[in-house]
Amino acid sequence: MNRFLFIYCFLFFSCASNIKIIDKPIVFDAERKELTLEYLENRYGLLQKEPTIIPKMIVLHWTAFSTLEASFNAFNSSKLPNWRPDIKNVSGLNVSSQFMVDRNGTIYRLMPETTMARHVIGLNHCAIGIENVGGGKELPLTKEQLQANIDLIYYLKEKYSEINFLIGHYEYTRFEGTTLWLEKDAKYRTIKTDPGTFFMKNIREATQNLEFKEIPNF
Repeated sequence: MNRFLFIYCFLFFSCASNIKIIDKPIVFDAERKELTLEYLENRYGLLQKEPTIIPKMIVLHWTAFSTLEASFNAFNSSKLPNWRPDIKNVSGLNVSSQFMVDRNGTIYRLMPETTMARHVIGLNHCAIGIENVGGGKELPLTKEQLQANIDLIYYLKEKYSEINFLIGHYEYTRFEGTTLWLEKDAKYRTIKTDPGTFFMKNIREATQNLEFKEIPNF
């Protein structure tokens, strides 16, 4: 390991241990709990008493909303709003994520890290989601968000030893046919582009020493 890489890794490990996370919980009432348990059973065949997960991957996203408030409000309700007709017939459970990163790099925890959030088809039962406010050509993700994601990834990898994969949302279908993929409906897929290939390239370069496993390529 050269001197530059050593300093680079040391700085990121230091950031991971001193990371600032603000708790900003979305609604997780009895209705959301019931809907989450139903999702686990109906989509994945997992009959559980509590909607918990064992994290094995991190999935990065963007919200496509311009503000933290709009992004938070989209996730806050327990039931899926009518503006998502492409997925509302699969489950009434609203989309969500464990974390959200504002455009200035502030990290918010929306729900416990080991509670299931609906953010990635086929893999919610084992995935921690990180949503980034904004995204797309009109509102590219910021350098502050990039750094915050890197810090958060180091924090999560250090905390959960079973996390072996780091992916962008657009890469989720590459897990079809693996033991992690549990979605029962072969037709239930959505096309994703978030959080962008350039963002993921920078993320992977900054976290390469964490030695995440290669994504399957079927």
